[in-house]
Amino acid sequence: MIILYIVLAVIAIPFILALFGADGFTIESDIIINKPKNEVFDYIKLLKNQDNYSKWVMTDPGMKKEFTGTDGNVGFIYAWESENKQVGQGAQEIIKITEGESIDNEVRFIKPFTGTSYTTMETMAITPNQTSVKWIFKGTKNYMMKVMHILFNLQKVLKKDMDTSLNTLKTVLEK
Repeated sequence: MIILYIVLAVIAIPFILALFGADGFTIESDIIINKPKNEVFDYIKLLKNQDNYSKWVMTDPGMKKEFTGTDGNVGFIYAWESENKQVGQGAQEIIKITEGESIDNEVRFIKPFTGTSYTTMETMAITPNQTSVKWIFKGTKNYMMKVMHILFNLQKVLKKDMDTSLNTLKTVLEK
């Protein structure tokens, strides 16, 4: 009977911790790319280029995509749908561009869960031929997302995926 209580307590811990967890999250990743800032910025502001470096997009090369608007401009929407649960369904919209400096996107998830997050990619010249790219991912967590973050250490998983994507971006741009 004691073992049963211990097992139940262990199962309950993430659910209890989630009650007190933060409602929001911010994940940041950055990399230095050996290319001029304008070249890097002009590449990352086009959402369709994520097909070449985003780990999430590359998880299902056959996913259905739909584009609305003019890529690289505020209001452009990159929508996706996949049977792969790691990819799911959603849309990403450019909501703000500070030319040569940053691009802000709203990411709307539909499947396997619903939610809205925000990403920013910032560029900063280190030297005339070196650019720092910083990727910021922010969102809110409902109770079940708090539990998921605890159980699966989603913050660490998402950071790793962002790092992988930025390393791929570096490889693509430095070719």
